[in-house]
Amino acid sequence: MSSASTSTALYAAVVSSSQMMGAVPEDAKDRTHHLKDGKGFRNPWDSYREMSVTAIMKAMIWRHLSGKANKPDTTPPTVPVRKPAFLPTRETSTLRATWLGHACYYVEFPGGLRVLFDPVFESRCSPFSFMGPKRYTEMPCKLEDIPCIDAVIISHSHYDHLSHPTITKIKELHPNTHFFVPLGNKQWFLKSGVENVTELDWWESRDIHLSAMQSKDKAPSDGHVTQDDKVIKTGGSKDIQATIGCLPCQHTSARTPFDKNHTLWASWSVESGGKRIWFGGDTGYRAVDELPAGEDDYDPKHKFPHCPAFKQIGNLRGPFDLGLIPIGAYDPRYIMSPMHANPFDSVNIFVDTRCKRALGIHWGTWVLTEEEVLEPPKLLKKALAQKSIPEEGVFDVCDIGESREYRGPEPL
Repeated sequence: MSSASTSTALYAAVVSSSQMMGAVPEDAKDRTHHLKDGKGFRNPWDSYREMSVTAIMKAMIWRHLSGKANKPDTTPPTVPVRKPAFLPTRETSTLRATWLGHACYYVEFPGGLRVLFDPVFESRCSPFSFMGPKRYTEMPCKLEDIPCIDAVIISHSHYDHLSHPTITKIKELHPNTHFFVPLGNKQWFLKSGVENVTELDWWESRDIHLSAMQSKDKAPSDGHVTQDDKVIKTGGSKDIQATIGCLPCQHTSARTPFDKNHTLWASWSVESGGKRIWFGGDTGYRAVDELPAGEDDYDPKHKFPHCPAFKQIGNLRGPFDLGLIPIGAYDPRYIMSPMHANPFDSVNIFVDTRCKRALGIHWGTWVLTEEEVLEPPKLLKKALAQKSIPEEGVFDVCDIGESREYRGPEPL
């Protein structure tokens, strides 16, 4: 179906300072993640170890030359892909999450809010259409198949999370969509012709009020309604309220070799219709040293610091009905661990953030690192067992294109 023509009601957004932003840690005002010269950002914790792009490239090249590198097997079958079935209307009493590959989730909230996270609908996650990591699993649908998108939330600027062709296509299909991005990313959107964008720093929140418009003729040309504009409501259509929060995570950002950490990275919370979710985006948990092959970096003899931000998120903004938590792109650990969680880290993040349920993201789509493509869900089961957390129904993985519904404390 064509999303531009079948949306049951046209909604326009009013974005305002949050009246329900929740608690903020005492040290947030220090903004220790801001560089002192005001020209970028950093991870302000002992759990992070900085590695330059050059150092990472040298380490990866040396692994290949020395024969230590693993080349993951992408021969089908790998991750099952199914065509998603989106709800035909906004009327639903459940929280519904559909995995569209890698870190992209489409979430349908009770009350009608529809949010798309980190959409990349290209075959390659690269600045080039002819080179760079290529999908080994098919896209489950086209953007035109998604019936409505009220908000798009971006975790950071890396190409597997932020795609220029995808963003401009969403603007074309859904001109009223509002984009939420971490600090410093707004200018990229404006240059891309997208004006409905709000950028936030860690621990900042915004309330979004979606009002049904009478017709496309009544919609403002930029798709955004300010508080002073008159909103014409459609009979029988319900207004939608939500609170969107920008929260910390441990990662990096870049679009070129020359702009590392010029823009902020973030995790996000979204609360609407009585449900609250946490989107981890892309994050590390600890910085692990190079260890002998097969040695467990969670062995008690190793005391690698872990990121304290996730417990702050859980204590101050949790609990969450659902977490979307990264589980892939982690090997080799001594290179990737500062910025990418492995499943053992992911389960600790799940516990720290006080998510009642979770679904794994950031795997199953592109080969970005050296672990086998089907290893993340296997290690996730081991990690859950070590914490005596049930393997199914609590922190799951699903097929690409599959939807999971959550009514209350138990998944359907």
